[in-house]
Amino acid sequence: MKNRIYNFISAPFAACPGRMLLLCIAGFVVVLQRALRGSKELMRTLSMRVVQPVHHFLASATNRVPFSVAEVLILTAAFALIALTLRTVWLLITRKGRLAVLGRYLLSVGSAGLAVYAGFCLLWGVYYYGDDFMERSGFETREISVEELEKVTVWFASLANRYSSEVPRDSEGICATDRTAVLERSESLYAAAEEACPELAGPAVRAKPFFFSKLLSLTDFTGFFFPFTAEANVNTDAPASEFASTVAHELAHQRGVAKEQEANFCAVYASLLDGDPDYCYSACLMAYTHLSNALYSADPGAWQMIRQGLNENVLRDLERTRQYWKQYETPVQTVSNAVYEGFLFSYDQTLGLKSYGACVDLLVCHYLDQC
Repeated sequence: MKNRIYNFISAPFAACPGRMLLLCIAGFVVVLQRALRGSKELMRTLSMRVVQPVHHFLASATNRVPFSVAEVLILTAAFALIALTLRTVWLLITRKGRLAVLGRYLLSVGSAGLAVYAGFCLLWGVYYYGDDFMERSGFETREISVEELEKVTVWFASLANRYSSEVPRDSEGICATDRTAVLERSESLYAAAEEACPELAGPAVRAKPFFFSKLLSLTDFTGFFFPFTAEANVNTDAPASEFASTVAHELAHQRGVAKEQEANFCAVYASLLDGDPDYCYSACLMAYTHLSNALYSADPGAWQMIRQGLNENVLRDLERTRQYWKQYETPVQTVSNAVYEGFLFSYDQTLGLKSYGACVDLLVCHYLDQC
């Protein structure tokens, strides 16, 4: 009996030692991270003294490359998976020992997938269990009243109206921001914010355009931060009015702001301090969208009054954004959202995708006195 158990355990190691070793190491890292994530001091030390310096180094290195290294790695992995799958199917058809062939395939995919997840645990997951950015930076967050919410929503609506006339527009009156110029200016976007808030310190690097941006739209992504290369990748196909705020959001992740609600706030904060019209307009639209959605639930009448005060430029851009994303409401997007929400939940982000709207309290608390 003991020999059978030993053979059952040792056979995979003998057949695929490299893949089994990778599986074991990756599994150990995942289990260790989950076991230690309750130690806030350890997670804080790892994120601030280990992971953040690594990201700063990687960001500076990849900034020298004009294209997204992340996209190259992702596409390479996708083609490798397709090639491996096709080869496995061919072997299953033409060779004997089909069970062994299938076992090697599953072991290869499983070990590689778990290794990637372990990498995310080390290079990104630790951020969720150290200090929140707001704790470190001292920005206030508290319960807010409907009156305060309405006041700040009005303020951002008026800012959006103002900046809407300062951005380029096409023949139909739709925002036509020069995305290339926005990306070039992204290198200095956080300069003023970093001076005002040292916790936002980071290398002056550009966000990267994602060549196959329609694939991002298909999966409901306007951008993403890739921790293995420390690149802020952005969707260049999505509406121009939300492009600059997406750049600012992903650059916030690059500077160690992990949680989505905090990255949204930082995007608005950095953009308004920078003062660039393209960034300010896009940030004000993003802030208005989150604030007005919250206000609609609390006071539909107040929401309607503010909505009626938006000028034609803003209304056209909001409608353009609505129409653009409506065309991608497909099962693919549904599955993508479910997978990403599961990822957020696995790191105890219990708001899931709704966490993108949780920056409302932060916006109200910080900008209330400026209204």
